[in-house]
Amino acid sequence: MRSGVRVGVDVGKVRIGLARSDNHGMLATPVETVARDPAGLTDLARIRSVVLELEAIEVIVGLPLALSGNVTASTDDAVDFAQRLAQTLTVPVRLVDERLSTVSAQSALRASGRPAKRHRPVIDQVAATIILQHALDTERASGGPPGSPVEPTERP
Repeated sequence: MRSGVRVGVDVGKVRIGLARSDNHGMLATPVETVARDPAGLTDLARIRSVVLELEAIEVIVGLPLALSGNVTASTDDAVDFAQRLAQTLTVPVRLVDERLSTVSAQSALRASGRPAKRHRPVIDQVAATIILQHALDTERASGGPPGSPVEPTERP
């Protein structure tokens, strides 16, 4: 297992959840929720700031495939976001399958007794934590980095 902090990202239409791992890559924890910027400037800048502040070695972005494994509009959005994020960072960005992460996050929050109205501010953070923990567990089991690398592209 490589040592170093990883940052997990759950890309949504309105909000982006962030999570982080410990330096040993064992445990993912929520960090914050960032408002999605339609212009793609302030959200990318904030994520870049978090990555630099944590001295992260890698960023894991959730890839929202349909349950069938097919690509959806959300998949394309997440890939586009990950490519633009990779353009602003000096560390690798990887895409990891995130099917059911939001559903799992909602279930976990419901089980904790948190009122549904108070879920929204943290649901994306919890989903990012689930995505990142899955990536950490996959790396530990396989011995290699999880998911697939993202090639940076500039926005047209």
